[in-house]
Amino acid sequence: MLPLTENDQRILLRLAREALTRYLDDGRVPQGDEPLEALRQHCGAFVTLRRGKKLRGCIGVIEASKPLCQVVCECAVWAGVQDPRFSPVTKDELAGLNLEISALSPLFEIAPEKIEVGKHGLVITHGMMRGLLLPQVATEWKWDSRRFLEETCRKAGLPTDAWRHGARIQAFTAQVFEEAHVAHTSYPAVCGLPPKRLP
Repeated sequence: MLPLTENDQRILLRLAREALTRYLDDGRVPQGDEPLEALRQHCGAFVTLRRGKKLRGCIGVIEASKPLCQVVCECAVWAGVQDPRFSPVTKDELAGLNLEISALSPLFEIAPEKIEVGKHGLVITHGMMRGLLLPQVATEWKWDSRRFLEETCRKAGLPTDAWRHGARIQAFTAQVFEEAHVAHTSYPAVCGLPPKRLP
């Protein structure tokens, strides 16, 4: 994953908000010119919506076969309308929401003792069960690496000690940025979204 500049971050945040706004208006997302090179790279991403400090939606793609800009647009929409933990976001709520984007590195195998809280996100897999937690989750909850492993197992629907008993442990890093910390600049839309649910 190429490092994203502050300009790249502003564009992605603008696109995410524009995509969700347009979808709530008419069920469509804008299409536009080719994005900057950094935004054409194929990588996973998560979009998190918060109202104040409360989570309002979060959906992402771990590994993507689409340009980052398109993944971000899709995830912003589905975080707003298809996160099963929440009712769909309404147009009246949009102004009060803060959007955060996590652009993910490729997954890599990691030994439990090599996990660094605040740096690594985790994916734990056992059979058909799979759970993911972003790096910032462990920091926000002040977990140590063992608790982080346990909670990722829980997210996968596995026993909390599954990481000791054959579950696959993978990690990733993420470049995380949010509207509250990145200056807003208006940019044209550069991605589109077919009106369907992500797999």
